Amino acid sequence: MRVALFITCFNDMLFPGVGRAVVTLLRRLGQEVEFPADQTCCGQIHFNTGFHEACVPLVRRFTDTFAGFDAVVTPSPSCAAMVRREHATVAGLASARGLDPALPARVAAAPPVYELTEFLVDILGVTDVGAAFPYRVAFHQTCHSVRTLGIGDRPSRLLAAVRGLSLAEVAGADQCCGFGGTFAVKNADTSLAMGADRIAAITDSGATVLTAADMSCLMHLGGLLSRTGSAVRVVHLAEILAAGGPS
Repeated sequence: MRVALFITCFNDMLFPGVGRAVVTLLRRLGQEVEFPADQTCCGQIHFNTGFHEACVPLVRRFTDTFAGFDAVVTPSPSCAAMVRREHATVAGLASARGLDPALPARVAAAPPVYELTEFLVDILGVTDVGAAFPYRVAFHQTCHSVRTLGIGDRPSRLLAAVRGLSLAEVAGADQCCGFGGTFAVKNADTSLAMGADRIAAITDSGATVLTAADMSCLMHLGGLLSRTGSAVRVVHLAEILAAGGPS
């Protein structure tokens, strides 16, 4: 299978190790992975703040960049949700307003986009990826993964198969961390209060590592953890699944 890594601009700019971990993991599982260098933003930021027309060139570029692949894999549920749910919306707008009448057909013909755990469990049919990570780990269920993609127990099934890993039970693990992109800036007090609730639950779990499928939530929670002087470190799920096996 010819697979493209959609790293997302957030990871590419701030956490490139996540993308490297995805490549290591998928190649270990026998996949041919490529990184199309022309990829840019999927348009989520613009779409969520109401600038829908500004998304049109980004959606067009996405369809051009990933054309011809069998699958596109991303370590970000929020960006996967944007592509799967909203690119068609943007394409319909582009057609209706005469901005790009051909865009709906191009979006419809684009390869499927999978969040990493969906691809591993549903497409490759694996839960044991040969990883080893001897730590007590708390898993945060991000909003997009739970409420938009519905990835369910796929991450926990993958984590359960990691050698040496002890999965901590976290109260309210599916509650929002308070990040929400610009929400954390526009509603800082509310965001911090929501984050503080999650930090308290994570601390009570006894975990030494916090993981999630989306690095944006981990950045927010990691910042809060560091401000409290906590020794809990944040590690993206892909980095755990890529650990301990042959590279």
